[in-house]
Parts: sequence; C-alpha cells; structure tokens
Amino acid sequence: MELTLLGTGAPRGLPRPGCPCAVCARAVGGEARAATALLVDGALLIDLTPGPAFAAARAGQSLTAVRQVLLSHPHDGPALEVPAGLPQPGRVADGRELALLDGHRVRAVAVDVPGTGYEIGGPDGERLLYLPPGAAPAGLGEGNGTTAGRGDAHGAGGGPYDLVLLDVLARPDALARLRAGGAVDAATDVVAVHIDHEVPPGPELHRRLAAAGARAVPDGSSLVVGEYHAVPDLPRRTLVLGGARSGKSAEAERRLAAFPDVLYVATGGTREDDTEWAQRVTLHRERRPGSWRTAETCDLVPLLLDDDAGAGGGTDLGAVPGTAPGTGTGTGRKPGAAPLLIDCLALWLTHAMDEVGAWDDATWEAGGRQALRERTDALVAAVRATRRTVVAVSNEVGSGVVPATASGRRFRDELGRLNAAFGAECEQLLLVVAGQALALRG
Repeated sequence: MELTLLGTGAPRGLPRPGCPCAVCARAVGGEARAATALLVDGALLIDLTPGPAFAAARAGQSLTAVRQVLLSHPHDGPALEVPAGLPQPGRVADGRELALLDGHRVRAVAVDVPGTGYEIGGPDGERLLYLPPGAAPAGLGEGNGTTAGRGDAHGAGGGPYDLVLLDVLARPDALARLRAGGAVDAATDVVAVHIDHEVPPGPELHRRLAAAGARAVPDGSSLVVGEYHAVPDLPRRTLVLGGARSGKSAEAERRLAAFPDVLYVATGGTREDDTEWAQRVTLHRERRPGSWRTAETCDLVPLLLDDDAGAGGGTDLGAVPGTAPGTGTGTGRKPGAAPLLIDCLALWLTHAMDEVGAWDDATWEAGGRQALRERTDALVAAVRATRRTVVAVSNEVGSGVVPATASGRRFRDELGRLNAAFGAECEQLLLVVAGQALALRG
C-alpha cells in the first residue's frame, strides 16, 4: 500500500495566510506545507488540500483513478475544493467500515474532537491510522493493543499499526495513548501531519519530533506502508540545563510527552506559607499529561536502580486511573520501569547540603564536605547503572555573578561539580537558553 502526502500542514497551511510570525516567515520553499491530504494507492483520497489535482501532479500522481473521497475535518473546517471528475466527498460514521472494490477497507475511528479518524487496511494486510487535526483516539478499535501480530488480510487483525499519521506536535498525548494501548510500537512509522506555526521549521522541528519517536516529511512524499524507517531513539539518559525561567522544565517535559506512564520526580516538595512556590508547583502540575504519576522525594538512588518497584517510597500524587502505583499501562515494559523525569538536581543538592550541614563552615570542614561527596558519588553511580529512561533537569548557575556569601559560592561550586559528573553519564546534554534547546552532546 502506497501513500502520497499531497499536503502535511495544518488546515490553513504553513505559512498561514497573512500571519507575520517568525515561524511563518521561515516556512518557505521545502518548509512550506499545504493542508494535509492523503492519496492511498491512487484510489482513495482522504481530505482535500488547495489545488489537489496540481498537488498530485507535483508528486507524480494523478487523481483520475480516485474512487472515494473521505473527509476527516468537521463541517466548519477548511473550505473544500472538489476537482471536476472526483466523487463527492463523504464521511463514514464512527465504528462503521467501508469496503472498496480495490481491496481496501476503511473503518471510521472515533476521536475526542469534532471529526473522524480513519483506519485503512490494504489488500496485503498493511494497516495505517490517520487522525484529523488536534485529535486523539477516543478509544482503540477492537483488536488494537493485542499481541496477535501486525494484522491479517484487510487489516482486521489488530496489533500495532504499520503507519500512524497524526498531529504529534499539538497532541503528543494522542501518541502516548496509542502507545499505551499497543497500537504503536517500535516498528510503527509515526509521521507528523497538520503541522502548524507553533514550532520553527527545519532542525528544531525534526529534533522535537525525533524526541517523540516521530518524523516529518515534505509535501508530495510517497510512503510505502509497512516499510521501516529508523527514527533516532530517545537517549536513555538526558540532562537538561538552563537558567531561571529559561524553559528547561518545559523542554524536559516535551521529551517525554508522547510516552505513557512517566514518573515525574519532584525534588522540591511543598513549602508552607509560600504562595509563589505553590503557584509554580500548580503550573507544573497543570502542564503535565494526566497519565503521568508524581513522586515527591529526594531519594533518587532507589528510583534509578529499581527496575521493578514504583515510586520508591515517595508520595504518589495522581496515579494512572485503574492502576496501582508502580504498575505499567500496557506499554510492554516491566511494572515500574516507567521513564523518570527528575526536576530538579539543584533542589536535590539543596536538600543534601541541608542534611550534611554544608552551610556551616565548621560542620563543612569537619565532615560535611566528605558526606556530600559520598551522596553525589552515589547519585552519579546510580545514573551510570540505571536501565531506566531518565530525563533530569538542573540549573546552570556558573555564568552569573559571583555569590556574595561563602555558602552561596559553595552551593554554586557544588552544583557545577554535580552537573558535570551527572552529565558525563548522560548520552545527551542540552542547554536551554531563552526557550531554545542547544545540544551540547547527543
């Protein structure tokens, strides 16, 4: 089954008409994208893009053999342009199946926004899933998420899809939901469509998609469903550095947003009578996907070394509905082996320095320094030995003014040492400046 993408952009296209933003200004040439439309084996057209006949011709295709046109957008979606000679567009009711004479089968998939998703099965058993803009599946179809293989003839056998096309950037949680249900696995080709002007085109777009296990292709690309395309794996250990309000936490969260059953490790805890801190905590909680769990703890070593247990003794705030703390959500991982997002190492260090009395000069010299070294060495050794996916956040404080107090300088120096040692054990090291992630390694 061959799929040609006549367009890969949002309903209004990229650049958006009349939009003065920097992303739209840069979306020129190969980075420009028309509204997403799919041509399947030259016979099935899903959604319409401006000038579909011309778009098909540019891709080396023709619409003369199209026998069915289906729409995924709601009625208030983009204006429809139906070239002469094409069948009138229609929709398939949720859960209903349409059999085409050429051997394709199309089943409508319910989504959580107005619109319709489509599961398409080819004559040889290939299966793809297409979701409309801003949509996630409202429920996986019967047979999806099983271990019965990659489907039988006409795509009716369930199991992971061969190809999934969805709005990865706007709805990474949709991809997480598909992974949790077993509809997407490591062999599934995940292609981002409905690309809008929230992410700069070029390297930044591809970097963000690669972190989600997805990719983007230009308009006019033809894909063979079932043909494997390697996407860079998410590095198993990543350290994200940045200054205050640099966007480092948001960058770390984006790296795991498309994966279910993430354990968010908050090292800051709660602070009574500190309304500003409470507002920060609330903002972070609201930004995180609802399927993530939270552990408030500074006891990081057991979490890093334990592949079988869950929150490691921390406080679980908001476990996945229907699962016990430490259990998976159908991802095929061992229970408790969820990726860890640690935010942040600076607060962990503050807690460690509090416990060893590092702020007092006499205590520091009498054994506090050695006690802190032992704790940081144990943490670094645990990062080296861990088999879990880890994304950690830390503050980069070495570029500011010299602290006025000895304790401030001590904290700056120790955090610099911790960042260097922790980062040395990570496959990827990022520095976030003004919301932009710069790869220092990986």
